[in-house]
Amino acid sequence: QVQLVESGGGLVQSGGSLRLSCAASGSIFSINAMGWYRQAPGKQRELVARFISGGTTNYADSVKGRFTISGDNAKNTVYLQMNSLKPEDTAVYYCNVNLRKSGITYSYWGQGTQVTVSS
Repeated sequence: QVQLVESGGGLVQSGGSLRLSCAASGSIFSINAMGWYRQAPGKQRELVARFISGGTTNYADSVKGRFTISGDNAKNTVYLQMNSLKPEDTAVYYCNVNLRKSGITYSYWGQGTQVTVSS
């Protein structure tokens, strides 16, 4: 089993910054992708930023230039530095890791951390 523990959410004013952390533990084998998604009230969960094996990094267009994803392979941890936050960034942020073994992809989610940006 795999556990994802997120931290770093909170309340911040528009223009402020927050840094989210996600540490993965347990049966970590081949990581295919790891990153962050978010879900605002009444909306579908959407990709924010993620690493894909091979070195590719994906960002949502809405966060490009403001958010930066980084990672520590030794600690199986990813970070999301969020700068110039806007009220529309308000959402529950979820960490996700996809592990691949014998041709099967296993997807795990964290419990979510609330990010609230006030105007």
